[in-house]
Amino acid sequence: MTPVIAGFGRHRIPVADEVFLYAAVGGSGPPVVLLHGFPQTHLMWRHVATDLAADHTVICPDLRGYGASGKPEDTDGTVYAKRTMAGDVIALARALGHERFALAGHDRGALVAFRAALDHPGTVTHLACLDVLPTLDMWEVLHGVTASVAFHLYLMAQPPGLPERMIAAEPDVFFGHFLDSWTADDRAVPADIRAAYLAACRAAVPSIVADYRASAGVDLEHDRADRTAGNRLRMPVAVLQQDWGAALGYDAAAVWRAWAPDLRHITVTSGHFMAEEAPGDVTGALRDLLAR
Repeated sequence: MTPVIAGFGRHRIPVADEVFLYAAVGGSGPPVVLLHGFPQTHLMWRHVATDLAADHTVICPDLRGYGASGKPEDTDGTVYAKRTMAGDVIALARALGHERFALAGHDRGALVAFRAALDHPGTVTHLACLDVLPTLDMWEVLHGVTASVAFHLYLMAQPPGLPERMIAAEPDVFFGHFLDSWTADDRAVPADIRAAYLAACRAAVPSIVADYRASAGVDLEHDRADRTAGNRLRMPVAVLQQDWGAALGYDAAAVWRAWAPDLRHITVTSGHFMAEEAPGDVTGALRDLLAR
């Protein structure tokens, strides 16, 4: 049986032409949308979501191309642009009756959340980004042998064909590598959740690669345009990260402050999957953000 978030309803909501998002929705009160990262699904929020649902409406979708959501073919290089995926999230919230909402994302979901907050500042009231840098900054800080930690970014940036074939040949090995190597506490992702993540990724290789490929193309163009125009995040922002900025030789808080004047940067003692490894810390930080 596929795991679910206890007490949450499950919805399949159209958000664009021939594209739908699967979403778990629970609780009542001011709306908060939680976006998952790689190689996960909305289930990564299972601990945080049930806590926040005590006094918020919590919406946990699978991103376009992931989990149980629609996986359109990337016909022109923009189908998985973060701008396109952010539009999905705005449409999802509106379909559920929310014109304004708080938004948190982890990893790939944080890049979607970042783009949504830049493109729709009147809609996103608060923004939290977990363990990621904006696309433009990510490419700028990766260099030398330290970039080996992000080998998958370079692999999936290649033209269509080779990365999909390589990953599809051994999908559980590829995606399982990240679940293993990015987790400080292997108890945080129990066997049933791990199996659900791997099954979802196994069925989504082309769309996952397209998501990453967009970050070496159209997403980079959009970030550069915003930097040139001086566009910044207008809402209160919280960024939660491991202490990997120091390890890779840059000041992560300074990178984020260039985008977010109203920033709180928090270092979390955990592996990459902090919503599963340190859910109390993540929930506390989100509640603090929502009170700002």
